Amino acid sequence: AVARRGRFLLATSGGSTPWLMLRRLADEAVPWAQVHLFQVDERVAPEGDPARNLTHLRASLLDHLPVQPGGVHPMPVMVADLAAGAAAYAVTLRSIAGTPAVLDLVHLGLGEDGHTASLLPSDPALEISDADVALAGPYAGHLRLTLTFPVLDRARQLLWVVTGAAKAAALGRLRRGDGTIPAARVRRGSATVLSDLAAGRDRGAP
Repeated sequence: AVARRGRFLLATSGGSTPWLMLRRLADEAVPWAQVHLFQVDERVAPEGDPARNLTHLRASLLDHLPVQPGGVHPMPVMVADLAAGAAAYAVTLRSIAGTPAVLDLVHLGLGEDGHTASLLPSDPALEISDADVALAGPYAGHLRLTLTFPVLDRARQLLWVVTGAAKAAALGRLRRGDGTIPAARVRRGSATVLSDLAAGRDRGAP
């Protein structure tokens, strides 16, 4: 991406699964000065709160880099008007990733209930087709900002990282394209799934 377009646009998800991955990434030969780092989703919580994905992104990746990225773009979850915050983040995406915004790589996780990003079962954000960022939840005690299906589907590459036996049934449904879970509604082309053995053992699969 840097060789072709002069920059690399990466969006990372939260949850505990990617912390080790991001820590290892900090030791890799990445041209960080040409990297723009976005968030796939974020919980509405105070700055530095352990519930914030940004808190763990800093601890696992940003605090260990030899050179800071050319841009780190946190979701504005501290604003009073969260809908306006979602719209503002969409403007940020377009200002850097173009109109419509196209990210080079989006890292996604998978919840036991089949959600990805903060695209949650039965949440109105699932039906948004005309905005790249939305307000979602509450879920597990927090409202959230999240990227929506349109911008996820435009990404040049998707990387799913799924670990643990508790995710096995959801991963099986994702692999089978079961559209009743939010994750399976994400475009399947140009996607790679990395899982451990426990997550890959879907006992419901044929």
